[in-house]
Amino acid sequence: MKLQRKNRLRATALGALAVSGALVLTACGSDDNSNGSAGGGKTSAASNIKCDDAKGQLLASGSSAQKNAMDLWAKNYMAGCSGVEINYKSSSSGEGIIAFNQGTVGFAGSDSALKPEEVADSKKICKGGQGINLPMVGGPIAIGYHLEGVDNLTLDAPTLAKIFDTKIKKWNDPAIAKLNSGVDLPDKAIQPFHRSEDSGTTQNLGKYLNAAAPSDWKYEAEKKWPAPGGQAASGSSGVASQVKAVDGSIGYFELSYATAQSIPTVDIATGAATPVKATPENASKAIAAAKIKGTGKDLALDLDYATKADGAYPIVLVTYEVVCDKGNKSETLPTVKSFLNYTAGDEGQKLLTDAGYAPIPAEINAKVRETIASLS
Repeated sequence: MKLQRKNRLRATALGALAVSGALVLTACGSDDNSNGSAGGGKTSAASNIKCDDAKGQLLASGSSAQKNAMDLWAKNYMAGCSGVEINYKSSSSGEGIIAFNQGTVGFAGSDSALKPEEVADSKKICKGGQGINLPMVGGPIAIGYHLEGVDNLTLDAPTLAKIFDTKIKKWNDPAIAKLNSGVDLPDKAIQPFHRSEDSGTTQNLGKYLNAAAPSDWKYEAEKKWPAPGGQAASGSSGVASQVKAVDGSIGYFELSYATAQSIPTVDIATGAATPVKATPENASKAIAAAKIKGTGKDLALDLDYATKADGAYPIVLVTYEVVCDKGNKSETLPTVKSFLNYTAGDEGQKLLTDAGYAPIPAEINAKVRETIASLS
């Protein structure tokens, strides 16, 4: 009976952790570095982590796209570095950058690179330096849907643009039917969901629609959802939950959210030989073609959202960790460098594929590690 009660308590505790909106994990001197799982991914031994002078609490916030990766990274890092607490608040890219430029966090997560005005604001916090973008997490933005009786669905950029712009209103619309020969599409209203707050995921979807369907998507690629109509939900988790619950719905979120809730995802017709599935491997093919557009220590990337390469999934994002190149707070700098060195290292990057993300290409990642080492 004691064993059963202990298992019930353990399951309850794990459930509470899974639904927590912000990650607050504290290393409690545990020696358990054995392999396990969290956030849909595989953990690994923490023996190779270099803690250096890391200590105390490190606050960070921003992108919900990388939450599942952060969960894994923080769990492993704190298991290897006792006395350190990584507190990552999963909110949105916009909120993360605001917090960074207010000086309340050691780093921020953003699915879009800093804008010039945001860089200018950062100079008030980064004494003698400025905010820079370090690409850390890649992955596909999945187009998830809930349509009873339809297990496989293909869409292209023009059709997606019209769906999210509420110009296509029914699932059996001729444009959708043309892409899905032999599929019994119901005469049912489409219910598109989008993010309610400023979101880098939204901006990256907009960049894809701008590049691949310019005549059908006339909106600027901004973090705030631009089109009229549709329904809003908070965070990638909120959009995914709504799609999971509502028959006839469609939305966009990182693949890890679709995987965790068993939400089917759309194959994208890009002009390649066959429609492309949303997988980490296919996203990696698109990200690998990215070019660094940042200058100095800034490593912002230029992604090809209109790619027609076979097997390259075009709707991708890269989440950046935003840090000061110079002028980081002395009390948190050692922890920032140690933690980010782990996430950009071989061990940290290997965890990403299992969690539904795509590792940063090796050539770019080598520059990320070099830049982390130079932070001051």
